[in-house]
This record gives sequence, structure tokens and C-alpha cells, in this order.
Amino acid sequence: MDIKKFKKILAVGETVAVEFKRTYGGKISEDVYKTVCAFLNRFGGDIFLGVEDNTEISGIPKNAVVGTIKNFIKMVGNPDVISPTVYLAPEVFEYEGKDIIHIYVPPSSEVHSYKKTIYDRVDDADVKVTATGAIASMYIRKQNIYTEKKIYPYVDDADLRFDLFPRIKQMSVNNHPTHLWKDMSDKEIIRSAGLYGKDAETGKSGYNLAAIMLLGKDVTIKSVCPAYCTDALLRKINTDRYDDRLIVETNLIESYDLLMGFAEKHLWDKFYLENDLRVSLRGKIGREMLVNTLMHREFTSSYISKFVIEKDRMYVENANRAIKTGAITPDNFEPNPKNPIIASFFRNIGLADELGSGVRNLYKYTKYYSGKKPQLIEGDVFKIIVPLDENYSFDVRSSKVQNGDNLTYKNGTLNGTLNGTLNGTLKNPKYQDCTMDEKKVLEFLDSNPKATKEEAASHIGKSIRTLIRITVALQEKGLLERKKGKRDGYWEVKEI
Repeated sequence: MDIKKFKKILAVGETVAVEFKRTYGGKISEDVYKTVCAFLNRFGGDIFLGVEDNTEISGIPKNAVVGTIKNFIKMVGNPDVISPTVYLAPEVFEYEGKDIIHIYVPPSSEVHSYKKTIYDRVDDADVKVTATGAIASMYIRKQNIYTEKKIYPYVDDADLRFDLFPRIKQMSVNNHPTHLWKDMSDKEIIRSAGLYGKDAETGKSGYNLAAIMLLGKDVTIKSVCPAYCTDALLRKINTDRYDDRLIVETNLIESYDLLMGFAEKHLWDKFYLENDLRVSLRGKIGREMLVNTLMHREFTSSYISKFVIEKDRMYVENANRAIKTGAITPDNFEPNPKNPIIASFFRNIGLADELGSGVRNLYKYTKYYSGKKPQLIEGDVFKIIVPLDENYSFDVRSSKVQNGDNLTYKNGTLNGTLNGTLNGTLKNPKYQDCTMDEKKVLEFLDSNPKATKEEAASHIGKSIRTLIRITVALQEKGLLERKKGKRDGYWEVKEI
């Protein structure tokens, strides 16, 4: 053990991969073997015998060092203690005149138990694992396979949504004009995407789990993964329950559409220019968060995935087959697809880019959207947290009034009519189902009833075609009405 490294370890203290243990006259407590078991089942780690929990060096009596090491090696090699058994090689080093035993425990490809009880490492604690779901997740994590490849030989064409293929082809062509899927048959696309295979162990052929999650009918998905769903929640006012909710249990392609629609309904689409072109920050961030939680989750887990929008943050979380734990940043990120077949399919249809781009995009666009950094946390539950700040705008011009509509940007804060109206009079329950864009249109037209389509479209940062679609939708909802003719016509917002 390098002394400089040991000093750094002492400065940090116990972690998910570091444990300090005292000995009593050279005798090893059973907690040491629980830690060995937990380290084997997680990511490995370092055990230091002769160090207190508070990092005080107690040491091991010199006449007890050899016997302590022999006893330890004997115990971890005993199948009645650690099963399967493991060979570990402790080493002795001196620090501040006292002997310390260092034991490095590597991560194991098997699930181990101590006296027939399985332990896992959570933060700096050894936790007994008894739930069958947690034990199953541990075995899955240890396997050098992907559960998306599991073959379901009794799933046939009638269980899949072949009506999705025209759209899939169009999306692939939109992503790349010369994409090979353009001229392929549906069955050829399935085989090209790796959605049909052969189980090398049983010899049976059929559609795999990836095919079912991407193309399966809802009843098929539910029969294969009963717990699969994404629970989308809005919690801004009623934080104990929710203000709006959407439970999504359909295929991954349509799940993305539904969840993005939920995001667009409840998130500001703040104005931002990139290379003189308007970029939807809401769309960029929502896409990366939702695509990640859809294509990288562990589908065999019973953990319910979530997409939650709160007043000061939004987050997604899903079951994960973690390789390590801790925060992920652009500097330490190592691409590791949890479901490479599904990830490849998403890239082919343009819903995902190359591995690693999602982390970079989240850090880049969250800074423009809220002025803060996102958090990506790797673990058995993977989580992305994006801060929200309705009063922050990156693209600001001091004291700038746009289009004479009293919308003023000052010192990075969105002030004036828009904020006041949307957070005030539009709280009428009748308007709660409106999207943010619809609310902005209602507010603008209420203050500017004779505004042209061009002026209204410019105000919300959308095309004229989109503005027309929004006004039609609002008229169908009975919230907006066009009065008189083209020359002297005006808009009337209902009961605002």
C-alpha cells in the first residue's frame, strides 16, 4: 500500500469501496466477512484492519499479525462462511509506527453469501439482501449478457405493431436520406435491427425482448414485463400528490411521443438562439432525459420508472444495471449501453445520437435553460436531475421590449406581462390543460387582440403554421374566438 494513497483514503473516510475495521487483539469480527461478501457482490473495495471508523489508527499487535492473516485466508476459503469461496491475499504495512492489514477485494462475476445470507454494498454500509427482486437484480448485474436479447419463441407477428413501420421508415430517412431501411421490407428491418435471433443455449429462434419493447402491442408488453410503465407527474402546487399525471405503458416509440407531449405541456419553451437559429431548449433537454430513461433501463426490474416535473427541478429515474456508482460528468463519463440493440434502433430513427452525446447536451443546454448544472447519478436506480427556474433566461437583452408587447428582459430575469398573466389570471382551472405555448398565445392575444398571425408567431418563437395549429386548438377548446372579418377582425379570449 502506497502511504500517500493511504493518507488520501483516510482524508475521505469510508465509502462504497473503502471500509475501516478494528480488531480485538488480532481477532477478526464477523462484520469483516460481511464486508468481503458485500464488496464481492458490488464493485470491489479495500478493507483496512487496524483502523477505527473515525479513521483513528489503532493498529494490530505485531505478535498477532501472522495469525490474523492466516485465520482470514482460512475463513474466506471455507464454503460454510463465504460461498462461493474466494482467495484473497492480505498485505501488511506500517503507518505511524503501527501495523495495518490491507485486504483488496475484487468485484466478482458471481453472487456470494456469508453464512447463507447475501450482502450488498450501499454507500458505506453492508446491507442484507432478502427481497427476491433485489437478489434477481444482483444476478442480472453479474451476468455478462443483456436481458434485451432474451428470446420469446412463442411471440409471433400478431403480437407486434407492424403499423409502426411506415413511420419508422420515414424517421430513418429523415435522419439519413439514404438510410438502408428505406427500401427494406418490415421483416428485413427487424432482422437488420437485431430484433429477431436464436438462443444459443436452447436453439430456439424468435423475437427478443428488444423487439417486444420497441414494437410490441400493449398486451404483449404487459405479459412479458408486467411492471413496465413510466409514471409522469407534475408536482408544482399539490406536491404531496400531483397536479397532472400520465401513466405510459405502450411501446418505446410511442412512449417517447407521449412523454415529450407531457413535457411540452408543462415546461417553458424559452427563447434561445444558436448560430442564428432558434433552438428549443425544452426539446433538447426533454429529449435527452426521456430517450435515456426509455432505452437504458432494465426492463426486467419491477421498479417503476418516473418522469417528475416540480417547481424548481425535474427528474427521471429508472431501474439500472449499474457498472459503478456515483455522479456522472462529461469528464468521467464512460459510454456503456445497457441495451445496445434498443440504443442502436433509437439512433437509426434519429431519437438518439452517438454514445456520450446525451451527457454533453444535458450539461450544455441545462446551463442555458436554468443557469445551473444537471445531475446524473449512476446506481441500481439511475437518475437525471435538471434544475428549473421559470425566471431565468440566458438569451437576454437588458431592458429589451420585443414587438412592443411589454415583455421585458432584465438582468437574466423574465418580467412583465407574460409572467404576471400566466401565473395569475390563467390559473383558472379551465386553462390548466393548456400547453405553455397555448398559454403564451392566450396571454398575448388578450393584450393584443388585433395582432397579426406574424406578430403572434414571432412572440412565441414559432412558425406561422404552428401558430395557426395552436389557435385552432384553442378555438376547439372554447378558449378563443375570432370576431368579425379579415380587415377589422380581432381575437377574443374567453373568461381570462
